[in-house]
Amino acid sequence: MWERIDEQMSKFTGAKKGETFKKYAEGIALGRTQTPEDVANLVSFLASEGASYITGQNILTDGGMIFN
Repeated sequence: MWERIDEQMSKFTGAKKGETFKKYAEGIALGRTQTPEDVANLVSFLASEGASYITGQNILTDGGMIFN
């Protein structure tokens, strides 16, 4: 996904390939980009008994890229 976003953003900003990705990745509080396993871990938790009392929530798995 990031490769495509980086490619499209470079058309608008004139940035070189990889620069947009690097700019946004540097702003992530946990210091790394998201992996499919990060999302899978959340899904696994929400499907577990441990999440049985959670309803109607939006949960960001962005490593702290966006703080609410």
